Amino acid sequence: MDTSTVIMLAAAIVTLVIVYWNSPDAASKGLSATGALILEIIPRMIAAFMLAGLIQAVVPQDVIVRWMGHGSGVKGLLIGMTLGSVTPGGPMTHFPVIASLYKVGIGVGPLVAYLTAWSLFGLQRIIMWEIPFLGPKVVAVRVAVSLFFPFLAGWLSELIWSKLHLHV
Repeated sequence: MDTSTVIMLAAAIVTLVIVYWNSPDAASKGLSATGALILEIIPRMIAAFMLAGLIQAVVPQDVIVRWMGHGSGVKGLLIGMTLGSVTPGGPMTHFPVIASLYKVGIGVGPLVAYLTAWSLFGLQRIIMWEIPFLGPKVVAVRVAVSLFFPFLAGWLSELIWSKLHLHV
């Protein structure tokens, strides 16, 4: 088990003990809510892990490295930005897929460009939430001023990664 998992488990157990000490009924309700959340999330996690495993098995590593590996330059950053913008889903589905791509050779720059674009330009979020609530003008301005952030974040990440990698 890694350190973050141990810390999260310890925090959960301490919180459960404190809540139970103050109100056993509240602790019971909290554990019921936990169970419901687990049942809701499990199908998504299974699908995400299956997709991540299949990506590793199906996509040839040399293709990933050639198109989005370290040193893929502008091409890799633009592909990362594009994929991040159009890939639907939340963190539970994204991070297993991203971890899988990283394991097969995606560069840090394209990976950061992907994640930044996904955070800023998730197409489904823009269509379903931002435009209906904020209107097309506000969304257009937000997207326009944010347009270069994924590229810049990816480029700087690749630059920093290559400097650190050479000196480690």
